[in-house]
Amino acid sequence: MKLRPLEKRDLPYIYEQENSRKVMALWFEEPYTSFDELQILYDRHILDQTERRFVVEENDRFIGVVELMDIDTLHRHTEIQIIIHSEFQGHGYAQAAIHIYKKIGFIPEGTLRQHFFAEGEYQDSLMMGIFPHEFTF
Repeated sequence: MKLRPLEKRDLPYIYEQENSRKVMALWFEEPYTSFDELQILYDRHILDQTERRFVVEENDRFIGVVELMDIDTLHRHTEIQIIIHSEFQGHGYAQAAIHIYKKIGFIPEGTLRQHFFAEGEYQDSLMMGIFPHEFTF
């Protein structure tokens, strides 16, 4: 498995995921993005220094996307978002994310109770953090 920067050629995969109700519910958004809108967003955000997007690949197959959002270089923090293509969900690429975060040193800092509504139910959001000296890999 490898990570590489998101490129324009990846947009058809992103489009497929952004139009999946099951996938977008996990991203707190409604599905139904037009491909034209997706291309405009890509062009607008490609040079944005507060965001970075990476493609997860295995054997040259698109598995998903990892996004670093709201990158704050002054205070040195960011938000991580992971989306796995529906074809590969349930294969361990991101489902054990909380376990992996804890294993490398992330510490749960709080829970936002019933923070988002997905698939007909309110869901909690777990906030986790790590300092550079706590990172173990």
